[in-house]
Amino acid sequence: MSPQRLGIALAFSIAAYAAPAAADTTLDYEFFKAKVEPIFLKKRDDHVRCYVCHTENNAAFKLEKLPEGATFWTEEQSRRQFEAISQLVVPGNPAQSRLLLQPLALEAGGNPYHSGGRQFPNKNDPYWKTMEQWVMGQKISAK
Repeated sequence: MSPQRLGIALAFSIAAYAAPAAADTTLDYEFFKAKVEPIFLKKRDDHVRCYVCHTENNAAFKLEKLPEGATFWTEEQSRRQFEAISQLVVPGNPAQSRLLLQPLALEAGGNPYHSGGRQFPNKNDPYWKTMEQWVMGQKISAK
């Protein structure tokens, strides 16, 4: 077998081996609501909150407007957002998850097409790490 074919065969083998791990990962609603959704409302230095732009846009990442006078979404809104935002991630695979790549700095592997700026300078950002944990299937620990 030529080195090129061997490399292709190896790549397919690795992809086939890695795919079941991602398929086995389940996104946890409680972790999303408690840890991920607050990130969308958080004001960070030099950036507007995700909420500011993503309630008025036509992007795939669309947040619901908060009820009048509320500081957080209702249970129904959080459930709808969980369903919609879950479509922007590949469970178990942060490297293929648009939710994580769009706002990440280019130098850290982010997508160049996020018009809202680089919310996360690198993959060590604590908010980025929280979203990564959700994508990896992290659950809220029982107390």
